[in-house]
Amino acid sequence: MIVTLITGASDGIGAEMARQLAARQGANAALVLAGRSQEKLAAVEAQCKERGAQTLTVAMDVAQEAQCRALVASAIEHFGRLDGLVNNAGISAQALFEDVKAEDLHWYEDLMKVNLWGAVWCTHAALPFLKQSKGRIVAVGSLAGLVGVPGRTAYSATKFAMTGFFEALRAELKASGVSVTTAYPGVVATQIRYRGYNAQGQPAGSSGLKEDDAMSVEECARLILDGMNRRDREVVMTTKGKLGRFMKLLAPGVVENMALAALKQDVRPH
Repeated sequence: MIVTLITGASDGIGAEMARQLAARQGANAALVLAGRSQEKLAAVEAQCKERGAQTLTVAMDVAQEAQCRALVASAIEHFGRLDGLVNNAGISAQALFEDVKAEDLHWYEDLMKVNLWGAVWCTHAALPFLKQSKGRIVAVGSLAGLVGVPGRTAYSATKFAMTGFFEALRAELKASGVSVTTAYPGVVATQIRYRGYNAQGQPAGSSGLKEDDAMSVEECARLILDGMNRRDREVVMTTKGKLGRFMKLLAPGVVENMALAALKQDVRPH
């Protein structure tokens, strides 16, 4: 039995990772599916059970430390061990910094609680059990955590913070047998940007990025799982993402222009 806990598992990348893990591992898969919607989790659970997996669903909010710790405790109580933790829960945001009013700026902190602190709290609670199993930690970051993206000051800040935290943790755990894989997806065909915050901290209802070449959820999930299985340090997705990372060192102005070009015309700064 391989026990894997996935946050943000109610839809999008997290749900697809659960389905693919169930298909890959069959009866050996034990999946702990966490998310805010019990109804959506139940639907994903049914799909995973059809593929032979054992499951546990936990409706919770990663922005609450106590709920993160209770989530891990529930996983251990139910399955007795933990072999993998996928920190996937996250919220997107698209807003020019100058358009955010002072009274709305608090949502930057709210975003950090979900995207960074939720991962920190879950990882801290899970670490003793992952060390026992010499397990795997996955952090689902973003290319916006490698290159600052205009209009995404809040989101990039949270993902840069994730990058730094898990890079340092990887070094700390090097001798323990626990691997840390950070994934850097680009634009993926999910609803995350539509539900992400606008300048007022409300669901935007639309994406501020061009999505013509968006990666499929299925491919993104497969790349992350392959990297986790190989215990890769990083999974940088898309050729443009890999190029941009190194171009940032050599020609940062060019990378900034590339980032601006990825925005829809009506959301670019002027």
